[in-house]
Amino acid sequence: MRTYQELFRTPQFTPLFATGAAHVAGSTTSGLALGSLVYATTESPLLAALSMFGPSLAQVIGAAVLMSAADRLPPRAATTGMALAFGAVTALLAVPGLPMPAVFAIILVKGMIAAVGGGVRYGLLNEVLPKDGYLLGRSVLNMCAGLMQIGGYALGGLLVATLSARGTLLVAAALYLAGAAVARFGLARRPPRTAGRPSAAETWRTNAVLWSSGPRRRTYLALWVPNGLVVGCESLFVPYAPGHAGLLFAFAALGMLVGDVVTGRFVPHARRGRLAMPLQLLLAAPYLLFAARPALPLAFALVLLASVGFSASLLFQERLMALTPDGITGQALGLHSSGMLTMQGVSAALAGSLAQWTSPGTAMTVLAAASLAVTLALTAAGRRAAGPTRKEAVDRPEVSPS
Repeated sequence: MRTYQELFRTPQFTPLFATGAAHVAGSTTSGLALGSLVYATTESPLLAALSMFGPSLAQVIGAAVLMSAADRLPPRAATTGMALAFGAVTALLAVPGLPMPAVFAIILVKGMIAAVGGGVRYGLLNEVLPKDGYLLGRSVLNMCAGLMQIGGYALGGLLVATLSARGTLLVAAALYLAGAAVARFGLARRPPRTAGRPSAAETWRTNAVLWSSGPRRRTYLALWVPNGLVVGCESLFVPYAPGHAGLLFAFAALGMLVGDVVTGRFVPHARRGRLAMPLQLLLAAPYLLFAARPALPLAFALVLLASVGFSASLLFQERLMALTPDGITGQALGLHSSGMLTMQGVSAALAGSLAQWTSPGTAMTVLAAASLAVTLALTAAGRRAAGPTRKEAVDRPEVSPS
């Protein structure tokens, strides 16, 4: 599968695409509204940041105890039910006078549901598309997510200014409900990918199986750590350029879009294995220059160039699917998504702490150097594990640095 036309002609892809778009729009809009509401109530930048990043950090709990549900629930029912749950808890956050402990308890629940939702959604994508179509399909979902985030933040800012933060939360709840309707009436009924009841014990058992393989383990680390550290760099755009942070985010989104289009649509299968590591180096290297505090035009160019490297995650996900049995692909992809978002939240906190003691540009450079070091270390570990001879490495090319 090589063209977007073929992709959207595939039965079930379009409703899955629309469901994901509604989810991202609701998540982005509600995150901005909630952050504004919490800051207006508490005047605490820390609590405002946690209200926006809290669901990402809470995903680690969902990944640890609930993720087995991703493969043990019927995909259509799970997708519909989780969208309805998101709509309900988002509407609940709009209730006037809700105490802050209750707000953060709801955020925790929302993050745990999101952990399972990612596994269900991306596991279904792997079922809907043929094996050679997963990378193209995921690249399109990534592009959609980036565009919906840009639109969601713009719409959210407008709605907060016109309707208030609570009114914007109700709009976000309606977006989630629209996604639930698309899932219920657009997706076909499918059986669970594997038998058995979801449980914390089963989640731990399958996570242990996924983590027990050296190649899979290195692939997960490659998906989580270099990417997360660079997102930590992005979290400092506001203090780096307070009046132009929106443009920095826009150039980052444009770079991601370019990378996903080129990698997902135009890179031949035979060359994908050789591109993963260079793309991850590209992801971090431009941020090394931020210690010198480059002028804004150069900063825009560096951010755009670096963000092309985010497309390396497409290649690692394809490798992860090649290493994972069909019955647990939902949990495997859910673990990837939850670990990635958790690492992004941790890196944002780390970046803020470093910037507090040094400067935003210096902190960005430190995180970028750490990202490069992790990529090189994983590449070296993969080469050592690949075998003693060059011939073996050629006979068994790899997509990730594992």
